[in-house]
Amino acid sequence: MLLNKKLLILIFCLGINLPLVFGQEGFVYNAKGKRNPFIPLVTPEGRLLKLDKRENTAPQGLAIEGIIFDKFGRSFAIVNAEVVGIGDMVGDFQVLKILENKVIFIRSGELLEVELNKEES
Repeated sequence: MLLNKKLLILIFCLGINLPLVFGQEGFVYNAKGKRNPFIPLVTPEGRLLKLDKRENTAPQGLAIEGIIFDKFGRSFAIVNAEVVGIGDMVGDFQVLKILENKVIFIRSGELLEVELNKEES
């Protein structure tokens, strides 16, 4: 009986502290100027991403004018009147991922999401 009581107390204590034991929600990785190890170095198409260190400048004029999205094939985006694919460079930024309504760029290990410009009707 004493063993069962101790076991119940242990289970109760672990149940209360599980969020503390297994980490916090909303954790954000801080790369501290280094490459984020959670970002892949190779695209799904097999293209090698260039992660050269460059000066930290503000994104200048990254305008997504159109997206050709194919979830089973190769997608393209029109960025600043230039057709680009995954792995291509636009200024200091490299195209990491093309989604239906946005393009994700990478520069110095930092991600930048730019949404598709939608024209007003």
